[in-house]
This record gives sequence, structure tokens and C-alpha cells, in this order.
Amino acid sequence: MTSALIGGPLGEMMARHAAAGQVQCIYTRAQRRETVSSVTDVDVTEDGLVGDHGRKGKRAVTLFQAEHLAVIAALLGQKLSDARPLRRNLVVSGINLVALRGREISVGTCRLFVHGPCPPCSRMEETFGPGGYSAVRGHGGVYAEVTHPGHVAIGSTVLLSPPD
Repeated sequence: MTSALIGGPLGEMMARHAAAGQVQCIYTRAQRRETVSSVTDVDVTEDGLVGDHGRKGKRAVTLFQAEHLAVIAALLGQKLSDARPLRRNLVVSGINLVALRGREISVGTCRLFVHGPCPPCSRMEETFGPGGYSAVRGHGGVYAEVTHPGHVAIGSTVLLSPPD
């Protein structure tokens, strides 16, 4: 059940966030299994980020919680300097992405509907070695559908969309 469906004090608490989030990194890749490229800004269409191979529909955009990078590194016993190996589109800090499940959010000038947690990419064992997949489980971010196309740049604000 999503917070949008829960009323009363619990629903109110679930709708509040201490602060807006911020886009820290933007990653795209032209084809599946290709090297991830970092960009400073990107247009977002119904199909996802322009220049990304995309998945369309409810998995058009993937978002990763920047604060989880340290957790994954600790579980792997490795240093991770950036989230590029996780192969997600937007790296966001300052707002709990999992708490946004079932909600529409504004990211830059676009709007996304957060559907749910994104399971680890099948390449995590290849990327991080044995245990890589399990280290990312529960920390892989979320996937979202584009409800209103727009533009996203590093530094863009991430917050709950106001009701229409």
C-alpha cells in the first residue's frame, strides 16, 4: 500500500520529507552493456533520458540513492568512488527515494511516478566480484515512469510533485 492511499496521521507523516533532494550525477548508455557516460544535463521524454538505451514505460528512468553508495562499499569491502558501476540514470541525495514509492515526484522540470525498488543489475557479480549482487540488493534504487517530459541537470531539485 502506498502512502498516497493511507490517510490520517500516518499518511501525513509518510508524505513529509525533511528536505528536498538533489541530482548529483546523471548517467546514460547508448546500448545495453555499454560503458556508462556521465552528462551534466539531459532532456527526458516519455521513453526516458535522451541518449540512454532506456526501458520505456514504468522502468523508463532509474534513480539511485547517493547515501547508499557507502553501504554497498562496506558490504563489498571495497572503495567505491562513484555510482557509475551501478548503472542507474540519476544519482540523488538528500531525500529517501524508497519513501517516494507510489508517488509522483518533480525532478528538474520533468515529473516521474516512482513505481518501486529497482533490483540489482545482472552485471553486479561481474562488476564487483562474488557477492556483488547481494551487496546491492535493497540498495539498488528505484525505477520510475515519465509522466511529464522535461529537463534534468546536475543540481536539479527532487521533491514530491504538487497535486494538479
